[in-house]
This record gives sequence, C-alpha cells and structure tokens, in this order.
Amino acid sequence: MQSANILLRKIVRSSVLPFAAQHGMKKDLFPLSRTLSLSLCLKQDKSCETSEKLDLDEWKKVMKSGLQEEVSEMVSEPKEISSLAAARETLEMWRLAGRAVPENISEEQLKTFMECPSKSAKKKYLKYLHLKELHKKNDKRKMDEKRKRRLEAQDQASKTDETKKSPFICMWSSTMDKAYNWRAAQSMIFGQPLVFDMSYEKEMSLREVTNTVRQIVLSESCNRRSVDPFHIHFCNFKDDSLYHREFIKQYGEAWGKLLITVTDQCYTEIFPKDKLIYLTADSPKVMKTFDHDKIYIVGSMVDRSIKTGVSLARAKRLGLETAALPLEKYLLWSTGAKNLTLDQMMHILLTLKDTADWKKALEFVPKRKYCGFVNKPVKELKKTLDLINTLKLGKGQEEVQKQFDKSYPRRYKLK
Repeated sequence: MQSANILLRKIVRSSVLPFAAQHGMKKDLFPLSRTLSLSLCLKQDKSCETSEKLDLDEWKKVMKSGLQEEVSEMVSEPKEISSLAAARETLEMWRLAGRAVPENISEEQLKTFMECPSKSAKKKYLKYLHLKELHKKNDKRKMDEKRKRRLEAQDQASKTDETKKSPFICMWSSTMDKAYNWRAAQSMIFGQPLVFDMSYEKEMSLREVTNTVRQIVLSESCNRRSVDPFHIHFCNFKDDSLYHREFIKQYGEAWGKLLITVTDQCYTEIFPKDKLIYLTADSPKVMKTFDHDKIYIVGSMVDRSIKTGVSLARAKRLGLETAALPLEKYLLWSTGAKNLTLDQMMHILLTLKDTADWKKALEFVPKRKYCGFVNKPVKELKKTLDLINTLKLGKGQEEVQKQFDKSYPRRYKLK
C-alpha cells in the first residue's frame, strides 16, 4: 500500500500539478490531491497520516512561492521597460526645451538617472553627462585637426623635397653657402670681434645649458648670413664641458668646420681691457651709440630664475666697462624682465652695426614686452602721468594746472 501511495504522488507531481500551474487551476486541484492522499492513508497508522499532511503543506508553500516569483518577474519586466521608455521621452522633451542633455545615453546611465532622488539631482547628472560628451567631441575634433595638419605637413615636406632635388635650387644653395662661408672667413681676419663668455656653466642647469647652446647656434647662423659679420670668439671654453657636448649634439661633424675662434683663455688675456665692454642688463650705464672700435662681450647664460647681478659682478671683478641697452629710452616697457635672448642680442648688434638706428634695431625685442616706441623720454612721460593723476584727484589742482601749462602746450591742456 505504501508503494502504491508513493507511485500515485509521483504521477500527481509529474502530470497533474504542472498542468494546473500552467492553466491557473492550482487552487482547485490542491483539495483533490489532498483527499486522494488522505484516503489512501486512512488504512495506515496515524503516524503515516501526520507525516503525509506535513509533506503536502510544505509542497503547497513551495509551489505557491514559485508561481508568485514567476508572475512577479513577468510583471516587473514590462514595468521596467515602460519606465525606461518614459525616461527617454522625458529626456527628449528636455532636449527640445534647450536643456543640457546628452545626445547618446546608455541604459546604465538611464537607470542611474531614474534612481536620482530629486529633480535637481537629475539635472546635475544630465549636465555632467552632457559636458563629458562635449569633451569627448572636442578631443576627437582636435585629433582630427592634428591628423589633418600632419598630413598637410607631410605633403609640404614631399613638395619641398622635390624642389630641393631641382638642379637650379641645389646650385643656388651651394653657391650662397660658399658666399656666406667666404664672408665668415673674411670676418676672422678683418671683422670686429664679438665675445661669448662661456664661463657660466656652474650657474645653470643642464636644461638651461641646452637652451643657451641653441640660442648661440641661432646667433652664429644669423651672423654668418649678415652683410658684415662679426668675428665670433668663444672664450673660457673648456673641452669635454657641458657646452662642448651640447655643441657637438647640435652641429655634429660641422663643429670642427665652423669659422669661429674657440679658446679656453679669458678675453682679458686676448684683448686689451680698455677696448672691452661687457653688455649686461644690470649695468647702471646705458649704451648710447654703437662703437665699431670696441669689443662687446655677451654672457652665454640663460637663467629662468633671473639671477640678477651675476654678469655685472664678473665684469667688476675683472675691472671692465659695462653697458646696458637703452630699452627704457626708446620703448614704453610693459611687462617682463629686460633680459633678452642671445639670438635677439645678435640681431640688435648686427642692425646697429649696419644702420646705427636704435628704432630699427630694437624691433627685434619681443612685442609682448613693450607697448610701443616713444618720441619723448620715459621720465617726461611719467611726470605727465603723475600730473594727470594729481589733477584727477583734485589735490592742489590750481598749482598743478599752472605747472602743467608751463611745461606743455595748450593742446595738451585738460578739459
């Protein structure tokens, strides 16, 4: 009898109950299965009846929970889909209203947007996504522009290579190079000396030494192409120094063929002291005219920290005359230190040597450092500005007005 009961339970579990759960008839069939099992157990002991009742109750709970989970999953999926669609419609409405909304948004970002606790939090999250999307677009645009410029540069380089291969261009460049070398060779015999003081290696870092050598290379190239070049001297130049290694990196095999004088001696041992003038921005004496009989010294130093007084102290120790360019006399200075690069100094000195025109020479000063050229000395302009400020403040207006009328014509009179 017990084996028959087990077999009947298996048949009910495998066939009847799945069919009832599929068609929604679970509640009607539970009493039938319970009566069948109870009728079979009436002929058995009371212990068997109790165990069978407990098994059926547990089975009923399990079946109910399984069906509820399936139904909840089927109901939750359409709800989630409908809420995502509603959120997308809300985003589209905000986009049409002109708010900062990203064009493309993923499902994860949309779920995060829906989980925001307030409307302001949702707006902030959408603004963050919008800015992130704009940054990505901007980076992509920059990359495309770089790629485009690189391709254009490659095309231009290919075109220049083709022009360089032209026999006429090659002949012209070689002829001009010979002419420049001839001028540099003549300057070594008849030219005015220009000294680069190479004794500042200890005051600079490796990066500053590299920048100094690059500026000197530009200066040498500019001097070689000028009409009347200087005879360049590298004084206090030590072999196997940082300067030496950087020059070999820059020039390569051409370093030994340069038409310049390189020596480890000091300039005071080569030239007479009464002819030497040390050009430094810290000098109290201002250079008025370019003297063709003097020998100018330029300190080979690039100092990012603007170490004032280093070159002036060196010149004073050696008992040399110093001079500074008249920047304040001709330029209305704006910002920055009055220290110029070595190649700018070379351009200024070459222009003064050829034309003796300060206005033309000081055009090589970077335009970001000054507002323009002045016709009057800067001291007079400062006095005028002080008078104008005093008149505006109303302090001693009558006395200042009289002084202003005496110093300046009527057309400058303040209204």
